[in-house]
Amino acid sequence: MLSNSLIELDRAHLVHPVASYRGHEQAGVRVLKSAKGATVTDASGHQMIDGFAGLWCVNAGYGHDSIVEAAARQMRELPYATGYFSLGSEPAIRLAAELADRAPGDLNHVYFTLGGSDAVDSTVRFIRYYYHALGKPTKDQFISLEQGYHGSSTVGAGLTALPVFHAGFGMPLDWQHKIPTHYAYRNPVGTDPQAIIAASVAALRAKVEELGAERVAAFYAEPIQGSGGVLVPPTGWMKAMRDLCSELDILFVADEVITGFGRTGPLFACSEDGIVPDLMTTAKGLTSGYVPMGAVFMSEKVYGTIADGAGASAIGHGYTYSAHPVSAAVGLEVLRLYENGLLENGVKAGARLMAGLRDLRSHPLVGDVRGRGMLAAVELVVDKERKTPLPATAEPARRIFDRAWNNGLVIRAFGNGVLGYAPPLCCTDGEIDAIIERTHRTLDQTLEDPDVRAVLA
Repeated sequence: MLSNSLIELDRAHLVHPVASYRGHEQAGVRVLKSAKGATVTDASGHQMIDGFAGLWCVNAGYGHDSIVEAAARQMRELPYATGYFSLGSEPAIRLAAELADRAPGDLNHVYFTLGGSDAVDSTVRFIRYYYHALGKPTKDQFISLEQGYHGSSTVGAGLTALPVFHAGFGMPLDWQHKIPTHYAYRNPVGTDPQAIIAASVAALRAKVEELGAERVAAFYAEPIQGSGGVLVPPTGWMKAMRDLCSELDILFVADEVITGFGRTGPLFACSEDGIVPDLMTTAKGLTSGYVPMGAVFMSEKVYGTIADGAGASAIGHGYTYSAHPVSAAVGLEVLRLYENGLLENGVKAGARLMAGLRDLRSHPLVGDVRGRGMLAAVELVVDKERKTPLPATAEPARRIFDRAWNNGLVIRAFGNGVLGYAPPLCCTDGEIDAIIERTHRTLDQTLEDPDVRAVLA
């Protein structure tokens, strides 16, 4: 009774992100009721392993009492403190210091946001200010990768290069440009890592020459492209692109909103890639999704140029909830949990996840398996030789998600037949094995679809 009433209330009032509004009204909401560890339970009592950690974010897993206590303690003591007027709170100051201490290189300055989208927006604002401070206001063109995702705010959606975030919104803006992705499975230059790196370097160089080096401000890249289909660049790709940005005198922005906080193994994927970006964005795993928070890390060069350029004047960028003390208290506790076994367990679980998914390569529908740590994808095809995607009539996003759900597994089912995985770092061996087994069952059921069988090679 409660569930039906909630479904109707949802239908009438709650606007859902990235959804067909009419389609959602028709289908109705699935109400999640509770969660513990890597398991979520819906309102009907159906239990599932959350193979996607909410939205790539519940890295620590659900139900940590110590995180809840950290938030409650802070709420009792000081539930809000503004960062305006040179005010602050102890948790925010300590979290900034702890993060700076662990970030790559000289990313020593941290600006807190509410999440990933406004972190990306903040980088655009800071970069504009940086070049104005340098007396180069015409450096105002921004470049990102096709199939990249950098949020869905007014500015970030244009840096994002996924059609659904552009259609009907007048995006991208005329100062936002794209170069082809590294997508190894479907790259025109083939699968050779060095050829892919060389093609990306050539594409960025050509785009900068086309726009004019004196006009280009920055290049944005994710260490692994998440919402584009978990696209993993070849080893050395991030470093080659970072080095080229230094050579061309443009800022390199690493978007670690998905990859940060143990998702690929270490605290930050950039450490693994051996690079220090000029700016880095994080969110999601920063608080393990328990409360909203994001962060922009700035290098000494970027921070110093902005600070010196402003002099005694205020820099007009700020959010009411920047450096929120409750979010910061949660961030500190989550960081403690990561470094007291969760990162280590994530590395072990990630190796087991990747090995298990690779074992699925022999399945008739599996064309590609890719990933790093606890971030992975399986790409389905109906012809392995030609890499032919599942037909649109098979409705892969809806049917595969529904089947996995019924099989006790939450995954991301992309519209092109890519299955995305980002389980909590707390997963046990048994839970990882269950993710693999339930995926296999879902694939077998999909193999029986008449639309799929009709075109299977």
